[in-house]
Amino acid sequence: MPTGGLIITRGGSCGAALLGSLLLLAGCAPPLVSPILPPPYRGEVPASYDDTWRALVRSLARENFPLRAVARDSGVIATDEVVTPIGLYADCGSFGSDRVEGEALVSFTVFAQANADGTEVQINSKMRTQAHRKGSSGKLFSAPVFPCASTGRFEANLLDAVRAAVKP
Repeated sequence: MPTGGLIITRGGSCGAALLGSLLLLAGCAPPLVSPILPPPYRGEVPASYDDTWRALVRSLARENFPLRAVARDSGVIATDEVVTPIGLYADCGSFGSDRVEGEALVSFTVFAQANADGTEVQINSKMRTQAHRKGSSGKLFSAPVFPCASTGRFEANLLDAVRAAVKP
């Protein structure tokens, strides 16, 4: 009957060697560097809430974004997920010096609120990889899924289109 806390098993050195080998191999792979998530995109449209709302809906329709929810009274428009090339709307980070490339699933939620000078617009984004690879060559993989950050391109283009649509 053992009285101490030490238990000796056979094959312990083999298991330690295997664990050491795995740790060594994992140490050679470049780490994934995720992009820093930006804050929500905010802007002001110098037009009434009604004009801005109509321009938002028309601009999203022109871009062919499927809308999941449109709630005019609360000022919320939510898009369904859309597949886009990584780099267009989504920055999915890098493996060392190699960018993550492939396809990303992106969705946006737009909030509009009237104020004294016009309409405040906030755009939140949600993005993740769908099919990705390290660099520009090789097979695309669906797993693991990596979070992505917005490049800000969609948000800036949307607000520019809305401002242009409401100009007198």
